[in-house]
Amino acid sequence: MRITLERSNLLKSLNHVHRVVERRNTIPILSNVLLRSDGASLEMKATDLDLEITEATPAQVEQTGATTVPAHLLYDIVRKLPDGSEVLLATNAEGTAMTVASGRSKFSLQCLPQSDFPDLTAGSFSHSFRLKATDLKMLIDRTQFAISTEETRYYLNGIFVHTVESKGELKLRAVATDGHRLARADVEAPSGSEGMPGIIIPRKTVSELQKLLDNPELVVTVEVSDAKIRLTIGSIVMTSKLIDGTFPDYQRVIPANNDKELRVDCQSFAQAVDRVSTISSERGRAVKLALNEGQMTLTVNNPDSGSATEELPVGYDHDPLEIGFNAKYLLDITSQLTGTDAIFMLADPGSPTLVRDLAAEDALYVLMPMRV
Repeated sequence: MRITLERSNLLKSLNHVHRVVERRNTIPILSNVLLRSDGASLEMKATDLDLEITEATPAQVEQTGATTVPAHLLYDIVRKLPDGSEVLLATNAEGTAMTVASGRSKFSLQCLPQSDFPDLTAGSFSHSFRLKATDLKMLIDRTQFAISTEETRYYLNGIFVHTVESKGELKLRAVATDGHRLARADVEAPSGSEGMPGIIIPRKTVSELQKLLDNPELVVTVEVSDAKIRLTIGSIVMTSKLIDGTFPDYQRVIPANNDKELRVDCQSFAQAVDRVSTISSERGRAVKLALNEGQMTLTVNNPDSGSATEELPVGYDHDPLEIGFNAKYLLDITSQLTGTDAIFMLADPGSPTLVRDLAAEDALYVLMPMRV
C-alpha cells in the first residue's frame, strides 16, 4: 500500500474512528485501526467488538492494499504534524511495518495483518428510515443525561428508541431512566420506521453518535434489526450491537394526576439551586423546596458545614408544600430546557414530579423526590 493524503482529511477521519478503540486491550488487533485503500480513497475502520465505525476519506492512491496499525499512536502522530502538510502512508513488501512520512518527519509503525481484523457488519436489517441529524441529535441531547450507569441493571444502560402513537400521530420516541429520573423526547416518526422493534442503544454508542452529529444539514440513514443498528452519517458508517434486554414499562412512572402547577424562570431557578447546593459536601445532596403562594424558598442543610437558603418568586397558587430533590438531578434537567420558563407538576412530597419545557412540547422529564 502506498498513498498520499491531506493531513486535515486524515486527522478528521481518524478523530472519528479512533475514539472507539479502548486504551487497554487484551486482544492486540482491537488496539489497531484497519486502513484499506482502493481507487481514490482510504477507508478506516475501528471496533471494540460491540461498536464499529468506518469512514472513507479522499486520497491519492499509488498502490492499493490494506493493513492495521495502532489507532491511538497513528492519531497522535498525525495530530502533531504541521497544518496543511501532506502525509505519505506506505507499507513494506512484507506488510509488517508502515511508514508515516510528512516533510522531514518519518515514523515506522508495526502492522498486524488485516485478515485478523474482526467484522461486525454481518446480518440483515428489518427496518430502514432517514432522519434529519438535528432530530436525532435532539432525541439524544434531551435524554442522554438520564442513562443509568449501574451495571447490574444493564437494560437501563442506554436509550430506548421505539415508535408510539401519540395524539393521533406516530412518533419516534427516545426514553432514558436510571430509576431516579426519566427523560422522554419525541419527533415525528419518519417513513419506514413503522412497526420497528423497540431497541436499546448502548451508552457508548450514544456518546460517539452525539459527537458525529455536528452538521445540521445532514440526513442520517438508520437501519435497525433486533440485535444491531447501523447509522450512515455522510461518509461515516457506524454499526453497533444493541442491549439485549427488556426496557421497563416507563409509562407507569409518568404521573398523570399531578394537579399542583409550579412555574419557574428556568435560569433564575437553576442559578439558585446551584448557589444553595454549594453548602453541601456532595452535589447529590437534597435541596428542599418550600412552596407558598407566589414564592419558593430553597434550603440546603449540611450538618458538617452549615446551611443555605434563597427565596425566589414563582407562579404557584396551591396549598403550601415542601418537597426535596437531588440538586444535581434538578440542574441536569434544567440544563436541557430550551424555554425561559419551566412547569413542575407536583402531587405530594413522596410522589414523582413531572417537569415540562414550555418551548419544547415533545420533551418531558420525571423526577423522584428525596426525603428532607
